[in-house]
Amino acid sequence: MLLVYTHKITPRVRYAFKHLCTRILGVPVSFTTTIEEFIAHDSLKMSYTRQPLSNEVFIKNHELLFEQGVSDVDINVHDWEDTKCFFTTGDKSALPFDIFAASFYLLSRYEEYLPHVKDNFGRFTAKESLAFKHQFLDQPVIDIWAYKLKSVLEQKFEGFTFPKRHYTVQPVIDVPTAYYFKQKGLMRTVGGACNDLLRLKFKRFYNRFLVLFGFKRDPYDTFKWIINKQKRYPFKFIVFFLIGDYSTYDKNINVNKKQFVSLIKSVADYCKVGLKASYFSLDDIDILKKEKKKMEFITNYELEATRNSFSKINLPTSYRNLTELEIKNDFTMGYLNYMGFRAGTCTPFLFYDLDYETQTPLLINSFHCIDHALLKHQSQLDKKQKLQGLINAVKRVNGTFTPVFHNYTFGSDEKWKGFKKIFTQILESADEIKRD
Repeated sequence: MLLVYTHKITPRVRYAFKHLCTRILGVPVSFTTTIEEFIAHDSLKMSYTRQPLSNEVFIKNHELLFEQGVSDVDINVHDWEDTKCFFTTGDKSALPFDIFAASFYLLSRYEEYLPHVKDNFGRFTAKESLAFKHQFLDQPVIDIWAYKLKSVLEQKFEGFTFPKRHYTVQPVIDVPTAYYFKQKGLMRTVGGACNDLLRLKFKRFYNRFLVLFGFKRDPYDTFKWIINKQKRYPFKFIVFFLIGDYSTYDKNINVNKKQFVSLIKSVADYCKVGLKASYFSLDDIDILKKEKKKMEFITNYELEATRNSFSKINLPTSYRNLTELEIKNDFTMGYLNYMGFRAGTCTPFLFYDLDYETQTPLLINSFHCIDHALLKHQSQLDKKQKLQGLINAVKRVNGTFTPVFHNYTFGSDEKWKGFKKIFTQILESADEIKRD
């Protein structure tokens, strides 16, 4: 156990230390404000305060972890060896930066509570983030900082052996629309066919009827391929189905259709199934509760994970609603147009409510790569190289790589050519570690 001496034990101090020390480094952490208890401890220990007590491992603290609420924090980002950091300390500190305050700033999404420009859907964008502005979005900086702390502790406590963690992959399949042509109902099918003719989309009109009469597979129906892939790997894919009511934003199949229900059940036999929360449920807990109950009725087990429509997060409302409904995992944290680490980590972390100053039981699984972001790279080689760079960044800290793909990504549309191979590249990155 790591014992930390500090002049004041706050919820923020506990939260930051437990993510870096326990979740990343695998070491339980305890706190004390009593000097005698600290001196008597004969294993890992460090002080986190304004001045060192003696010659112990000392990290000079920034005031952020001892404050309450949100204020305009002065941040100056500096280069630090192979990475970047902020909240400088001083010569006496074992590390030149307060990595705990910096980690808290990123994990709590402090910057998303401050005034910022939102996109058309009301989302916080990558360009507004500190990581994008200072060019460290492509690094899991918090995990890197944790390993730098580990190195300092190893030098001081040579007899202590840190537990090892291993690189893992957590693939996410997002299903906003299960079928492109099938199961849409008479009105939507007729309307779609008329629209094809009016817009001179004769090829789509032709394909629509080939699918409807069973001569061709629906272009979005890639679930057999997904299940066959799942059978080859021990780790579970997480498939999120949208089952909310039809609206301007959400246009999936009616959840009362037997074939759609059957599809969800068949996927649940092999993969984990979660709820893709509809656009209007993001601000309305009653709608979200209704969708949760529907999904639990279909799968016949308790819903554990959600992912928001359009990857939209309304902080803190979205996460408070999930916490209130006792949903354990969220997979929405990430950017649609940029790959990287929105919260600065590749380790799942608990949501900290800045308004209530409390850690919640909701586990945030931030995603680091989404198929739409990969489209920005023209050639297959560029896509693979960019992706491999991201995978390597996670492997260096033995973290969890979470990619998001859609069911239609694996279809026949020329736009998504080569994405089956890219998805396989990610799956095999975990397999390589197993073989090694």
